Amino acid sequence: MMMPKRVKWRKQQRGRIRGNATRGATVAFGDFGLQALEPGWIPSRTIEAARIACSRGAPEAKIWIRIFPHKSVTSTPAETRLGTGKGDVDYWTAVVKPGTVLLEIGGVSADIAKKAFNRVAHKLPVKVRMVTKRAI
Repeated sequence: MMMPKRVKWRKQQRGRIRGNATRGATVAFGDFGLQALEPGWIPSRTIEAARIACSRGAPEAKIWIRIFPHKSVTSTPAETRLGTGKGDVDYWTAVVKPGTVLLEIGGVSADIAKKAFNRVAHKLPVKVRMVTKRAI
């Protein structure tokens, strides 16, 4: 699973996801991309499951993962009373805004990419759509 090698501060506050993505909103590396349509957190386990589903759906394709889990999510153990401070880091997650390209795929036809992205879309907690590279 993906997680940062080093962080200056391990525990973060939850925050709010506001607005649409301006960076990382276009297909840059491959021919087709999977774009998020709603905001959300995508855990590192889910990113790994999406990578495996995409590589099995299109084994001959080149895959680019465009998101990285920078945000730590903490949790306190069950049956713990209040007032014991913030809990330990439970997992790492990627914060996704609407319009962010999550995955890209190249070297395959459109129908194979669509089948692979359909497998990936079932794993993700946000609604997604398939986008293509713009002709310049």
